[in-house]
Amino acid sequence: MANPALAAFKDKTAIVTGGASGIGRALAIEMSLLGCYVVLADREAEASEDVLKTIHALGGKGSAEILDVRQATDVDALVRKTAVQQGGIDFMFNNAGIGIGGRVSRYREEHWKDILDVNLMGVIHGIQAAYPLMREQGHGHIVNTASIAGLFPAPFAVSYAMTKHAVVGLSTSLRPEAAAFGIRVSVLCPGVVRTPILKNCGKHGRMITPVPMDVQLKTWEKMRPMEPHAFARKALNEIALGKPVIVIPGWWRWVQRLYVLFPGLGHAVVRKMYNDYENAIREAGG
Repeated sequence: MANPALAAFKDKTAIVTGGASGIGRALAIEMSLLGCYVVLADREAEASEDVLKTIHALGGKGSAEILDVRQATDVDALVRKTAVQQGGIDFMFNNAGIGIGGRVSRYREEHWKDILDVNLMGVIHGIQAAYPLMREQGHGHIVNTASIAGLFPAPFAVSYAMTKHAVVGLSTSLRPEAAAFGIRVSVLCPGVVRTPILKNCGKHGRMITPVPMDVQLKTWEKMRPMEPHAFARKALNEIALGKPVIVIPGWWRWVQRLYVLFPGLGHAVVRKMYNDYENAIREAGG
């Protein structure tokens, strides 16, 4: 039986940054099927147009806008433009993100800056643009995409985990403040979802320590990747219910609880997984 709360998306307006691929694409399409007008905001114009064609073919409504979330003025302009055209904004999905994989010993300052600018400042820019407008409206829902790596240690993805921990903290801290103005704040913490970021750290991400593709994919498959649309449908159910921290697939919730209860054991497991990964890279000549 469909969740009656999903009616919250009907005849509403949502902006989805990073809407041209992966989780953003799936969220946008699934929301359009629920009767939501979706604004696809992404750096990749052609890919965004392809998603928009899919939405229209399915009978949905939306538009595509070129957006670089690193540019605060551009984010603000898009939010204001959408609010004027649609009579307001109901959902702001700060979803755009990249990955940087590799040993920290190989990082340069530009690597830290790249991932902070997109994964953290991009979310901040979205909040700075949408939150004041939602306060004026007296309603709205901000949904920030973090990761399961925002709840656990993630060696070999240290900068990525850093930004995702920050997004979790930002979201859970803003939530009680925003509630006073009728605004909901949720944070998505996906486990492993079968998106382009698994193969190349995202369109604009990078792997600074060479890792053979077969090693990468074998490692991800052990974590039971979820299909994007299955993830999106479950996520939208939780968002409609106003959940604060949304962890999907559900089995990761048990892993999280065990980590909170037994942090020493959790760190030992993560360390072993990391050592196994490093050994697999070396055996493959990486």
